[in-house]
Amino acid sequence: MNNQRKSLFLFTLILAIGLTSCSSIEIFEENNEIPIKNPYQSFVIINQEVGMRGFSSEFIDHQVQIHLREALEARGLIYDKTTPELVIRYTSNEDPRKRENFQNYNPYPFWGYRVWDPWMYNPYFNNRNNNSGTTHYELVQVIVDFIDQKEDKLLMTLTGVTEVSSQKSKSKKVLKTTDKIIDYFLYELKQSQ
Repeated sequence: MNNQRKSLFLFTLILAIGLTSCSSIEIFEENNEIPIKNPYQSFVIINQEVGMRGFSSEFIDHQVQIHLREALEARGLIYDKTTPELVIRYTSNEDPRKRENFQNYNPYPFWGYRVWDPWMYNPYFNNRNNNSGTTHYELVQVIVDFIDQKEDKLLMTLTGVTEVSSQKSKSKKVLKTTDKIIDYFLYELKQSQ
């Protein structure tokens, strides 16, 4: 029984660490002009061919180009500049934001000091125990258009949304978002066959 408790405790601890260390990435599908019906075998990344940057950072933009290309080539698609069946275009929306944080450090239990000062824990009347601050973050949207070259219509637009709290982690989160977008598209491609 003792080993079961230890195992349960370790499982719970690992689960809690895993849940708190992950930031969520949401994927949204939009703009379906035509359904996916062809098994596409070649593609081109239009940003790379015309020199159009999709991100404010040239480094991140270059990483996304390489990442998209390698991921699709690993799935068996061929990069073809002249006659691609699938055209990929990407862009981003990088929106700096901030949120207010309020922390109330309670030095007294509710049954103690509060009897004598009923306004002590109300942030509108008393700020002596409230520490507030501002957290700056960036809401990053990675937007990838998948276009059927023959029909010249959108198969779908996939938008991946994530929060970035520091410039150090921005590149990693953008690439994870790109991975999720590629996985989503390849799943839809497989389902259509």
